[in-house]
Amino acid sequence: MVLRRDEHGYTCFQGMGIPVGKLSLYTALGGVRPSACLPITIDVGTNNEKLLNEEFYIGLRQRRATGQEYDELLHEFMSAVEQNYGEKVLIQFEDFANHNAFELLARYSSSHLVFNDDIQGTASVVLAGLIAALKLLGGTLADHRFLFLGAGEAGTGIAELIALEMSKKTGNPIEENRKKIWLVDSKGLIVKARKRSLQHFMKPWAHEHEPVTKLVDAVKAIIPTVLIGTSGAGRQFTKEVVEAMAVDLQNPLIMALSNPTSQAECTSEEAYTWSEGRAIFASGSPFDPFEYNGEVFVPGQANNAYIFPGFGLGLITSGAIHVHDDMLLAASEALASLVTEEHFEKGLIYPPFSNMRKISANIAAKVAAKAYELGLASHLPQRKDLVKYAESCMYNSGYRSYL
Repeated sequence: MVLRRDEHGYTCFQGMGIPVGKLSLYTALGGVRPSACLPITIDVGTNNEKLLNEEFYIGLRQRRATGQEYDELLHEFMSAVEQNYGEKVLIQFEDFANHNAFELLARYSSSHLVFNDDIQGTASVVLAGLIAALKLLGGTLADHRFLFLGAGEAGTGIAELIALEMSKKTGNPIEENRKKIWLVDSKGLIVKARKRSLQHFMKPWAHEHEPVTKLVDAVKAIIPTVLIGTSGAGRQFTKEVVEAMAVDLQNPLIMALSNPTSQAECTSEEAYTWSEGRAIFASGSPFDPFEYNGEVFVPGQANNAYIFPGFGLGLITSGAIHVHDDMLLAASEALASLVTEEHFEKGLIYPPFSNMRKISANIAAKVAAKAYELGLASHLPQRKDLVKYAESCMYNSGYRSYL
């Protein structure tokens, strides 16, 4: 079940394509039966004056519900879903505004099977790319410094999962790992001097440092090995920024994740050209292969579709009752393990989309295994070969032949 609440300026009926599209991918890529999927959009009104006065507006003609009214509506919905479909129904939150997204995830993660693709799905697919990229960069995650442009649900979600993976590998407290991760928002580098004015989900990333307002100055001050864009603002990774990344690094990792292509922080051509062909590049939107000095570079695409279909399938096949962060880490590691030497030679840090059912089955198996390990699976006993079991559970759209 994909639940969408419009909080980004669209009306409910304009946004209904989002949950429908997501569930289509659950079926096409993850093999989840379409009859088990339900797209939902919750209409809580609109603050768009033009729409409120539009004669043929078919949405709820009132200003958006907020505060207690909003919370009570969501609680009623979540209770009704569990009452009608049971505790193992997977609810995916989609396109909720930052403050609501984090609050709802925290509120219902211990009582319902919930997953936020904007926060957790994005984080998992980016972490997979980072783990794979270590083969090219060298070292461990803990050996690198990360700088984000964008401190919303995507940026902070990715940052937190990186810190969790570091803790898993090193045993260090997550607070120590967060110190290797820096975020820049519209007002500049997030530092302790700004802590009182920050939203609660941004406060863990406020480190001790003098204020820095420009991204290029943040790059020069922090000297990151990895630059990640989740700003939603196009062309923020300028020539000056990319050149600053490449000054002391043989292979700077640049991830321009904002969608659509027009909003990408930079293009693959810009990243490769301005780094003199040394950058490892991945983006949220697809870019064509690019030739530089006789060498062809194939940009990777950090698309959430790598993760959520297989992740959902793993939850379903194991009968998981809750989502745990370790399941997200398992999904990331599973995806990273599917990147081969042939892919690395092309500069790719993600496997090709050509065999997504296989990718989803492998991710589902690792997620299910982690659910059993954590005691969160209800489908007992555990199957011996979880990959084959995931494949056997996949929906096949082909018609049977009765001839």
